[in-house]
Amino acid sequence: MIVTKKSLPRRTFLRGMGTSLALPLLDAMIPSMTALASTPANPVQLRRLGFVYMPMGCDVSRWTPPGEQTLDELSPTLQPLSRVKQQVTAITNMELQNAYPGTHATSNAAFLSAAEAKRTESSDYYLGTTVDQIAAQQIGQSTQLPSLEMSMDLLSVVGQCDNGYACVYQNNLSWSSPTTPLPAEAHPRIVFESLFGAGGSAADRQAAIKKRASLLDSVTAEITRLQNTLGPQDRNKVDQYLQTIREVERRIQRAEVDVAENPLPDLDRPVGVPVAYADHARLMFDLQLLAMQGDITRVITFQLARETSNRTYPEIGVNDPHHPLTHHGNNPKKIAKVAKINQFHVSLFAEFLEKLQNTPEGNGSLLDHSLYLYGSGMGNPNVHDHTNLPILVAGGAAGNMQGGRHIKFNHPKPLADLHLTLLNKVGVKLDSFADSQGHVEGLFEPLDV
Repeated sequence: MIVTKKSLPRRTFLRGMGTSLALPLLDAMIPSMTALASTPANPVQLRRLGFVYMPMGCDVSRWTPPGEQTLDELSPTLQPLSRVKQQVTAITNMELQNAYPGTHATSNAAFLSAAEAKRTESSDYYLGTTVDQIAAQQIGQSTQLPSLEMSMDLLSVVGQCDNGYACVYQNNLSWSSPTTPLPAEAHPRIVFESLFGAGGSAADRQAAIKKRASLLDSVTAEITRLQNTLGPQDRNKVDQYLQTIREVERRIQRAEVDVAENPLPDLDRPVGVPVAYADHARLMFDLQLLAMQGDITRVITFQLARETSNRTYPEIGVNDPHHPLTHHGNNPKKIAKVAKINQFHVSLFAEFLEKLQNTPEGNGSLLDHSLYLYGSGMGNPNVHDHTNLPILVAGGAAGNMQGGRHIKFNHPKPLADLHLTLLNKVGVKLDSFADSQGHVEGLFEPLDV
């Protein structure tokens, strides 16, 4: 057998008409007899950082795990995480002091910036660079997209939204500078085309879509040529990756047909997305998985719903609008419905984590090489406070994360400390972030991998 150090470049693309298809990490991309640290499979190079925002806080009594050190027993709201709890850490008693005076706008704005939003109803808004964009400046520059901003709601609200604060604070999680919010995309088709389209204007991309039945149809010959050069394991990996892409595209196409056949208006739902909230959310999570698997981006933010969202959730038996329910006045029936929404959101995140865990990559899985923060900038929505925030951290952080734990602080700790810790663990070394005075103790412990 001849041993060669020739390998497929990590940034290999299959190109067709209007298509630029990135590939997952393959064995063929790893040179023979080369140290792991010098290959594309180096865990340090594979680190990803994601943020999922849950609006309007939670019912803390149903959220908080009963154990004070482990997640052996999950709370009712966190029960959907049972199959991935060894990759999850719940953190209790985090706070966002800079989110006061206690509004929905500042809850969203401060979540990733830990900064105080300038009170204005005009365009002279001012916040701070968010943690995801600080990461993107360092670990996102070698990928096709430095970062990916996603949401579930149509961002059509402008002007003043909340007690003297401009709507821009509620609409945008991610800010590349104190004066530059980054709009999030809620339409699966547009996200899909940004990941796998070959660029050009929107008209160019639409023309390419009309000329093909599927994105993959335009690279069939390229796929065949590639598969002829790969070993059995890589061929199987590529097949699974392409099947996932085709399935996601099929679901997007089906949603567009359904809306055309039954164009019911929904102010919170962009035209052309799945009618059911869960189907839309699963599509958006699957697009995140594909973006990371193809190393198209390493930094992602995702807003599950906007603050003050009046979305209803009939698929889980909650027909009341979400926002009014959170002003429950301690009504047990309303609190129970809020908790049901909280659990529903967590269940969708848990499904995503399971898919990451079941997607092999290098010497582990996508979940092993990722780090996700899930939570809200509001604690108790009935009083609009920003203490005891619902916070989860998930993923292996390339061998640095020990999950299956509940870290409970005796005194409130700034969320900015957690952001600083997460940055450091994905290789972004900072001495401070926003109002951070240090790190979250005990969150990360080296694993023997």
